[in-house]
Amino acid sequence: MKAAVCVAPGNLVLEDRPEPEIPRKGWALLAVERVGICGTDFHIFEGKHPFLAYPRIMGHEVSGTVIAVGDDVGIPVGQEVYVNPYLACGECVACRQGKPNCCVKIEVLGVHRDGGMCERMLVPAGNLYSTAGLSLSDAAAVEFLAIGAHAVRRSLAEKGRRSLVIGAGPIGLGVALFSRLAGYGVAIADTAQDRLEFAKRQLDLEAFDMSERSCSCTGNDGFDVVFDATGNARSMEAAFGYVAHGGTLVLVSIVKDIIRFSDPEFHKREMMLIGSRNALRGDFEHVAASILNGAVPVSKLVTHRTSLEHIPDAMARWTGDKSGLVKAVIEVGVHP
Repeated sequence: MKAAVCVAPGNLVLEDRPEPEIPRKGWALLAVERVGICGTDFHIFEGKHPFLAYPRIMGHEVSGTVIAVGDDVGIPVGQEVYVNPYLACGECVACRQGKPNCCVKIEVLGVHRDGGMCERMLVPAGNLYSTAGLSLSDAAAVEFLAIGAHAVRRSLAEKGRRSLVIGAGPIGLGVALFSRLAGYGVAIADTAQDRLEFAKRQLDLEAFDMSERSCSCTGNDGFDVVFDATGNARSMEAAFGYVAHGGTLVLVSIVKDIIRFSDPEFHKREMMLIGSRNALRGDFEHVAASILNGAVPVSKLVTHRTSLEHIPDAMARWTGDKSGLVKAVIEVGVHP
């Protein structure tokens, strides 16, 4: 089968790989149809991912069709599905508490194990969810949007609260959309003006000027909930200053750096500081339902498309110039 393999930073090649083995008990073989490209994939390609061994088949935003199953799998052959790419051990302290998204031994497809930039892949059947009416193109967007939906749920904020989303990339846009669905007032900020224009024009989101330290749009109170989705340490540190007294800061992105903040500023606000990692099944289902009912316009988020054959050239080109790029999708199969 054909697979796009990142053999080293900056070197993505199309290879012939052996066909996957017959699925063992509890696993299914998937014909990959669509693969979303996310910031993690660009970090891998650029050599910036801290926990990755090359070579690697990238891709964790995957939809496809089940073409073979092992024993004890209740999914029929021919079922269209999307993938939860977080493989959890099921035994650690997080898994025992129903939090496989932060499993101690978590392996993410496309990062710790080979992912979906290929024609066929093996996946544990428990990590496959029926598209249930979603197109395969829309289904490939569920995972990245679920990260935003999970972050909103983690914020624990009540309806009517005022929120600021820092970072207007795909994850930040997902956070903003699900903040709005949760009934929060939403403003979004980014240093890239083209991203802000996209958020305003395509998603009808209110832009916030980061230089306006006074937060005058909130009556100088600050924001009840601030989400940082930048993956930038300086931005994460600055985010503390936008939080209202009694408010919450949710760190959606992750960096290798040590994050520093003023303890007096933190304590006088009696802030909550929350980390948000990956997503849970309930978040996936919430996203899928929101796409189906028209509340989340996936078609507006997907700005670029390519094929498996052309992804090596496209990845290099987009890495050098991301202007106008919000979400790119690889069309592997022939279905819509």
